[in-house]
Amino acid sequence: MASEKILKEKQAQVAELAEKMNQSKLILLTEYRGINVEDVTALRANLRKANAEYCVIKNNITRRALQACNIEDLEEQLAGPVAVILGHEDYLEPLKAVYAYAKEHDFYKIKGGVIDGKVVSTKELITLAKLPSREVLIAKLAGSLLGNITKLAVALNQVQQQKAE
Repeated sequence: MASEKILKEKQAQVAELAEKMNQSKLILLTEYRGINVEDVTALRANLRKANAEYCVIKNNITRRALQACNIEDLEEQLAGPVAVILGHEDYLEPLKAVYAYAKEHDFYKIKGGVIDGKVVSTKELITLAKLPSREVLIAKLAGSLLGNITKLAVALNQVQQQKAE
């Protein structure tokens, strides 16, 4: 049986992780088997730029923290070596960073996650990660609107020229 001191330390770890999870927009579970120190350092740096945190925590502590946050349906993802990624401000940028890394390294896998309190499958996460960034979508929208406005201006100019003749 574990000592009372160890149990209190683990309960504190669960409470701390649960609080971080409650404040996060993205909770991502990934399998990190086969990753080396150099790669994980680069991944952590990319995630820090996206205001996200990379944690390797015992699965039992992660499981209890998820239960404390009332997040269910992630039991099967908590098997084997699992890293937890917490996105604090945005869910898309950290997700894109992890997806880009997973594309380059076959051994790294996205197992599942939670976006704004909703459990999301691996397939849905990958679909979201493949979407263009917000800036790219806004630029495309602006370009298509500008194209239509230009066509309208040319048409109105043609009408004015025909009436002038």
